[in-house]
Amino acid sequence: MTDQTKPIKPPDEGFSIHCPKLGHQLPFSYCRSENMGVPCFKTLDCWFRYFPVEIYLRGELTAEEWSNTFEGPRVSKVVTLTELINQAKTGKK
Repeated sequence: MTDQTKPIKPPDEGFSIHCPKLGHQLPFSYCRSENMGVPCFKTLDCWFRYFPVEIYLRGELTAEEWSNTFEGPRVSKVVTLTELINQAKTGKK
C-alpha cells in the first residue's frame, strides 16, 4: 500500500496541542467535535502541521457542515463568551 492509498488518521488521544481559543492542551478529538458535533472553526489552522487535516475533514463532513464551519462568518469572542456565560447561568451544556 502506498502513502497515497493509506487512510488518513488523526493523531491519537495521547497527542495534544495548545488551543489558542481556550488556552490549554487539547487532543484532536475535542477540536473535531467542539462546535455541537462539528469542528471548531480554527481546526484547520491549528492542526495542519501535524497531519493532513483538511483532507481528513473533507472526507468526514458533509458539504454543508464544511461550509458552515470553515466558510461562514465568524462569531466574535465577545459573542461566544456571552453565549457561554448565559448557558452556564441556565445550566445548559
